[in-house]
Amino acid sequence: MQLRGHVPTALRNTYWLEHAWLGTHVEPGVALDVTDGRIAALRTGVDAPPPGAEVLRGLTLPGLANAHSHAFHRALRGTVQVGSGTFWTWRELMYQAAQNLTPENYFALARAVYAEMALAGITAVGEFHYVHHAPGGAPYADPNAMGEALIEAAAAAGIRITLLDTAYLSSGFGEAPQPHQLRFSDGTADAWAERVGALKPREHALIGAAVHSVRAVPADQLATVAAWAAERRAPLHVHLSEQTAENDACQAAHGRTPTQLLADHGVLGPRTTGVHNTHLTDADIALLGGTSTGTCMCPTTERDLADGIGPATRLQRAGSPLSLGSDSHAVIDLLEEARAMELNERLRSRTRGHWTANALLTAATEDGHAALGWGDAGRLEAGALADFTTVALDSVRTAGPVPRLGAETAVFAASAADVRHTVVGGRHVVRDGAHTLVGDVPSALSEAIAAVRG
Repeated sequence: MQLRGHVPTALRNTYWLEHAWLGTHVEPGVALDVTDGRIAALRTGVDAPPPGAEVLRGLTLPGLANAHSHAFHRALRGTVQVGSGTFWTWRELMYQAAQNLTPENYFALARAVYAEMALAGITAVGEFHYVHHAPGGAPYADPNAMGEALIEAAAAAGIRITLLDTAYLSSGFGEAPQPHQLRFSDGTADAWAERVGALKPREHALIGAAVHSVRAVPADQLATVAAWAAERRAPLHVHLSEQTAENDACQAAHGRTPTQLLADHGVLGPRTTGVHNTHLTDADIALLGGTSTGTCMCPTTERDLADGIGPATRLQRAGSPLSLGSDSHAVIDLLEEARAMELNERLRSRTRGHWTANALLTAATEDGHAALGWGDAGRLEAGALADFTTVALDSVRTAGPVPRLGAETAVFAASAADVRHTVVGGRHVVRDGAHTLVGDVPSALSEAIAAVRG
């Protein structure tokens, strides 16, 4: 994977993993031979580093996939935690931040945010992108200037991106966009499709689609977005039943739930992921599971915004694959999101052990990558993309458990602060806890956020 500001992928190199999570168990002494950015061979029982190998001490996992991100929301961290309110009052503060974005300052902010993700072990992000135009709704000279800024930012930070270009046409069930939403809207789904068609995938970037929500895309235009994604076999994501108010408004407008409305217009299916899926009926759960529509849970954002706890266990049992996202970036820590999904369910059910650590890591790695269209990532095996991350097993949080319990330690004790290395395409992006492309990530974040806030 050749990235701006990044040396070309090495033809051949070898990594020696002190301990590796292989999907079902932790294996000591694993050598990964990497050729042209992919794992060419995986060898177990390698007790000592081979000559010339790069040594990764700790527990190495496949790279983490952040399946739901709004990069500019990172500018809200700390400010929206003041006082009380609801999702809807939080949304007004989000609109204010969106109004200040330009292609230039969005590149700088997203580069810093994606670098923070790399420091947290994230190697691929699904960017749910809806700030398309200038304030007031006029297109930029390049109508995709904002999306291109995000694609370039991911390259500059050394991670992969699926740009989920989002149709956002209405303020609510056919109502015209409000002034602060004009820069989100292309007017019609056909105009959205024409603009998005000019975006091209790159070695580090895939182009997907998103329906912002059933309130933001009129029902008679949902099929246009679904067809665009289906023709390209691209990922399609949608905010779904995050708020009970949305469910009530959908029932009033269409006499059915948002899930049923999406099903009626061909949006559901195995390449589709519903984000949040919080307030669902039994019939909704059956529809999502029966169509193999995925579920992306964002537990930190869902609790930060007081959204509620989604029925993740029931969804998975019904056939909906689970992935995880950091969404509004109240924190960027996929290990925390995995832990929170289990702990939230414990609070609701008052029983423990709904998912094993292996299952939670699968949601954070393989299933997250699949939701973003990177089906050849998220596993440590020959042929997979050489994207992986190493968690320390000797920090104040992780010291003590024996290494064979490394999966449990990573999920239930570790945090993003314990990530020591992140490798993308066979190249170190984070080495010994330091980003190799963005020299001072905290300063980059501070400067970029200050520019967006004005």
